Amino acid sequence: MGDNAGADDIWHPIHVEDARELQALIDDPRVEVIDTIDQQRRDLERILPAPDPEHLSELTRWYYYPWRRSLVHLLGPGGFQALRSDRNRNKITGEQQRRLRGLSVGVVGLSVGHAIAHTLALEGSCGRVLLADFDEIELSNLNRIPGTVFDLGVNKTVVVARRIAELDPYIDVHIEPAGLVLESADTFMRDLDVVIEECDSFDVKLAVRDAARRLRIPLIMETSDRGLLDVERYDLEPERPLFHGLLGDAQPADLIGMSTHDKVPYVLRVLEPDQLSAVMAASMTEVDETLNTWPQLGGDINLGAASVAAAVRRLGLGGHLPSGRIRLDLEDALASLAEPAATSEPGAGVEASADPEPAPSDGVEAVIHAARLAPSGGNTQPWRFLHDRSELRIELDPEQTSTLDVAYRGSYVGIGAALFNARVAAARHAILGDVEIFPHGTGGSPVARLTFSDDADPELAAFYEPALRRVSNRNLTEPKPLPDEVAPELRAAAAAEGASAHLVADRDDLHELGELLGESDRTRYLTDHLHREMMRELRWPGVHDLDWGLDVRTLELDESDLAKLNVARRDDVMALLAEQDLGRALGESTRDRVQSASGLVVVGIDGCTPADYVRGGQAVERVWVAAERQGLAVQVMSPVFVFAVGHDDYAELSPRYADRLRDLHREFAQLTGMGDQHIALVMRIGYAPSISVRSRRLPARLTVRALSRHGATE
Repeated sequence: MGDNAGADDIWHPIHVEDARELQALIDDPRVEVIDTIDQQRRDLERILPAPDPEHLSELTRWYYYPWRRSLVHLLGPGGFQALRSDRNRNKITGEQQRRLRGLSVGVVGLSVGHAIAHTLALEGSCGRVLLADFDEIELSNLNRIPGTVFDLGVNKTVVVARRIAELDPYIDVHIEPAGLVLESADTFMRDLDVVIEECDSFDVKLAVRDAARRLRIPLIMETSDRGLLDVERYDLEPERPLFHGLLGDAQPADLIGMSTHDKVPYVLRVLEPDQLSAVMAASMTEVDETLNTWPQLGGDINLGAASVAAAVRRLGLGGHLPSGRIRLDLEDALASLAEPAATSEPGAGVEASADPEPAPSDGVEAVIHAARLAPSGGNTQPWRFLHDRSELRIELDPEQTSTLDVAYRGSYVGIGAALFNARVAAARHAILGDVEIFPHGTGGSPVARLTFSDDADPELAAFYEPALRRVSNRNLTEPKPLPDEVAPELRAAAAAEGASAHLVADRDDLHELGELLGESDRTRYLTDHLHREMMRELRWPGVHDLDWGLDVRTLELDESDLAKLNVARRDDVMALLAEQDLGRALGESTRDRVQSASGLVVVGIDGCTPADYVRGGQAVERVWVAAERQGLAVQVMSPVFVFAVGHDDYAELSPRYADRLRDLHREFAQLTGMGDQHIALVMRIGYAPSISVRSRRLPARLTVRALSRHGATE
């Protein structure tokens, strides 16, 4: 290695370790002392997640920069790197940054290469940099080299090395201020992970490639015209022809000492004449006439640096980067400027209503109407209603399901809620008869049947109007304590339908449950099929039919959270978060709502047959209406594990997070006191403002059919 810059061209900072030397520099009036270590420490302490304790206790360092006559106080290498690269995350994750910091990169040619080397250092995409160029900064270089007039006459390697040292003194920089010749290419490139070739001499261009091929080192070149990025993977293809074979059998020795004029045909062969921009092609004809050499712009150089940095990142992280070339043509892109697609706020031009559908006066029709207004997971309405003047049958619609609806257990809960509403309406209209629940009803077989008779049941009938008004209220609640009578009332409502109601109102327990349910939501977002199904259920006014699924306006989100939801819809974003196992913010809304609730109610059932879940669904609806009659707002919470019973259920829900879901389910049972019971539903209760929009229901013609005299549908 060269590292042989003269004393006047010193380019690396000096780590001052001796206390007397340090004090002498501090006392020297000619030395500027920059000490912001307290602010650096405060900033390090504030990064998220919390920094490594070793970084916080790491010894600080003083560096003296001779060319600036400046002494700078800095964090130690671990803390410095963590803080300086913090804003890279998560475009480059912490683990990816550590991997990239292990790269050794060589840059040959520091006109274009200056911006590339600095960009790599800026992004922390290497830990060791080797720089080669024999030339000095001239005034004509300052249209594209990010130097200054103070650098005029200084070797280009020294200028770049100083700039990197002022950015990050912990990057290992070496320079070759004599540049490369045919004989020194192998020595310079040994132990490199990637070499970036940006020199003007074609003999050196070929020599660098020849050495890269022998040493099996990938090579990247950027040519600023039309943003040409060139990759040659000699590490994977050691027999690959140099320059993709564009120069034929040309050898480095054949091209030594060529003038700019003589280089033109080789430049054109490498850049492909028919791919050159018109401006560059025209300029080639003017070289040695009205131009000394081919033109380059600073903006194009910086664009090229960004593309090379992206290629180095992909290479260093093992991504797909084959040999080949691509043009990132900004001029061409700017020619395609277009207005963004017009968008409107959700709900714009769509009528919003919190009023329920009007109830019919006819008794049988009123029963069907009430049943249709029952809640169901994601408002998927997994039922079919068959009726005549003597009975109502409720069937399962197996098409209206999702992975979360394990073994249709959630659908059976929804059918149970519809059955409760039907009983209430029948009692109110004095046509209540017997109820039958079939233990294994699926497909074309009924799950439940209500016969019409002449029973009124005043206690049940009292639920009628409240059941029709029942809504999901997803507004944030105030964490007010519940009156003493609430818990007994809810437990009695569940017990009346053969289930149990477990109420959690302790603030510490609600905090833990908020964290638990937020983590469950995170797994739902990060599991591809669960995320896809969840987004399918969300309906955007003006875009989707609102008779099925959840109108996003019912989520009662503010503009900020609604914007976040729009981003969370994207599969590619969730895939990136899943890859890094991130996304705590995805559970933020659930955490906030549970932790601000007055209580969390879990309706538990002893068995896990379809009939048990239907009975659980009746209890859910009765508890829900009972809570609203106490002036409480109710929102269903749907942890991913809600209908999981056995080991295979967790794996079906989310293969990656199966163990985590099992653990969450066990913690949930302990916090809520459920014991061995199964969950019918989880509800958050509290005091909240009225809803702005009520979920709609599918038209009756799609879910209701008349029975013929022989029991068939008409």
